[in-house]
Amino acid sequence: MPTGGPLLKDQDSRESLALSSTVNDLHRAAWHFFREESWIKIKDFRRAILATVFRQQQLVILGNWNYAAGVFSTGVAFRPRSFHTSAGIQAETSRKHIARAVKKSNNIKKEERWRRENANRPSVVLGTRPDDDTKWQNCDLAKILVDEQELISGPGLHPTEQPVGTVYLPTQLSFGVGETEKRMLFRDLPILSAEAYVPDNTPHYSSSFLESKHSEGTQRELFKANAFAKVLDLRNASAGGIAYENRRRIILAFSEPANPFDPGRSEVQAALLTYKIRNLWTHLTNFKRDIGNRRGLRHLVHQRAKVLKYLKRLDRDRYETVLERLALEPESVEGELVV
Repeated sequence: MPTGGPLLKDQDSRESLALSSTVNDLHRAAWHFFREESWIKIKDFRRAILATVFRQQQLVILGNWNYAAGVFSTGVAFRPRSFHTSAGIQAETSRKHIARAVKKSNNIKKEERWRRENANRPSVVLGTRPDDDTKWQNCDLAKILVDEQELISGPGLHPTEQPVGTVYLPTQLSFGVGETEKRMLFRDLPILSAEAYVPDNTPHYSSSFLESKHSEGTQRELFKANAFAKVLDLRNASAGGIAYENRRRIILAFSEPANPFDPGRSEVQAALLTYKIRNLWTHLTNFKRDIGNRRGLRHLVHQRAKVLKYLKRLDRDRYETVLERLALEPESVEGELVV
């Protein structure tokens, strides 16, 4: 039976003296328990150890079976662990704060690197680089398109000399009226209509009467021509009429001379898609809550890229030429397109 002084090994003397009485009490309790009981269960022994009260510290051992078994078997008094967890919690909290700060710093660096890489990258939608609107304004597509705002704020009618007199024609004629129709409506047709006012049987009428009839017919046709010119002003057209006129101009401008109206040509298709993309982009810029049309915009951008990639495989010179005419950078139609 272990009695008397403490059994300490490789411990600091100051800590050994503080725990000596506690170890002796623990040994006495275990020894008496084994002497009185011939057969013992581990559970009962653990319950007995838990019920032992330290004399100096007045603490109850809370389930520390490893500590009790180590003292009983080896006689070595180990330093008991602290029952509070504030130090561990503080260490874990500090580690999480440091990890969170490092992650935030890395995210900021990634964002700055992404901004530097994309600062000069051309827009996938518009095809031009940031702050480079002059390229679009000087391209062939922008020159032939009718801008609705410029059309409304621009000059109205301008005088032109015709056989029947001065006719005030609009700057932009309505959709479907070309140079041939313009010459027929305001030059040839008024002359024929004015001559119709003169009677056929001219020998029975005096020359003054015939001249007065011709002058009267000319004045009437001049009035009709001026009124008809106001009707044919493109400013009277709806948005659909302006879009129709723009599509007609695009087809005529981007078709080959052998076939002046070829809507199936790759250059014409790319130009029409670019026109639709810019119109839809302007709409989405003004109406940011229109989520449904964003999918249509992505579809148009990828469709234009497919047409241009096909043209690139077919003829590289035509591909580079149409990019210049549409004010598109090669990076905006090649590679991965993220809209």
